[in-house]
Amino acid sequence: MQIQQNISLKAYNTFAINVTAKEFAVFSSLEELQELLAYNTNNENLIIGGGSNILFTKNFDGLVLKNEIKGIELIKEDNEYYYIKAAAGEVWHSFVLYCIQQHYFGIENLSLIPGYVGASPMQNIGAYGVEVKDIFYELEAYHLTEKKQVNFNLQECEFGYRESVFKTKFKNQFVILNVTFRLHKKPVFNISYGAIQQELEKMKITQVSAQAISNAVIHIRLSKLPNPKEIGNAGSFFKNPVIPNEQFDQLKKLYPHLQGYKENENYTKIAAAWLIEQSGWKGYRKNDAGCHNKQALVLVNYGNATGKEIFDLSTAIIDDVKTKFSITLQREVNII
Repeated sequence: MQIQQNISLKAYNTFAINVTAKEFAVFSSLEELQELLAYNTNNENLIIGGGSNILFTKNFDGLVLKNEIKGIELIKEDNEYYYIKAAAGEVWHSFVLYCIQQHYFGIENLSLIPGYVGASPMQNIGAYGVEVKDIFYELEAYHLTEKKQVNFNLQECEFGYRESVFKTKFKNQFVILNVTFRLHKKPVFNISYGAIQQELEKMKITQVSAQAISNAVIHIRLSKLPNPKEIGNAGSFFKNPVIPNEQFDQLKKLYPHLQGYKENENYTKIAAAWLIEQSGWKGYRKNDAGCHNKQALVLVNYGNATGKEIFDLSTAIIDDVKTKFSITLQREVNII
């Protein structure tokens, strides 16, 4: 058990916010986690993975524990599906590429999403018409106070739009240890959402494959989203709002170019990026905190921004969008 004191967390969050942790340690097994928790009975714990969905607004006066549990295994299969268990400390994109290489289908649309496997069900990550809930089978988590392992199936996770029980009623109560995904044996491609079809045509792809879809998604994301290794960011900072159909229809009359996606018979999802851009924030910069000039949904740290500066910018955007459109944006990023 190796515990470091007063460690900068700049390298452990993709926003590259330079705050410090009173104590910091890495665990690569449940036993190591239990040992660290037993040591740290008097201070607060923070479990992190890839640090891709966190905005630190202050120093952390406790123990930061980085999950690096590794391992991928095929645990069973039936006529239609493979069931693949991945440890929480696996890099998500590397896991996606592994599944594509093994001809496990259904995960390819989720290429190049930053972060670790363990965060994927917490956030119900999604992109280009696919969410984790569509390929999720079960997960294993460790209850921090009851000190026992608990399994969660699809229903028990209560997945919603970028939501799960681990962000709501069970927030900060569990550490996810591993996740089992149910992936197709035969291709079931989803290329109707976003710009995937156009990107495949641009790439002159005539035979659609999981690899081709993955490559198309990677190209799209690289063209629109800043690389966290070059410009600090956490990807999409805000959720796309879901509004009543009546409200959408009223906005559509005022703004004919507004696009919406029917969530159900009563609600429509619209692009937060469009709302932010229409409010004049795209490309905005104050000191080193800014709103990206290619994707308004992404707030960025151009070098030395503080977490508070990024947070204050997000508040100003939320207030402005609410005034202009009567829609309250919600942050997707976890604020620490």
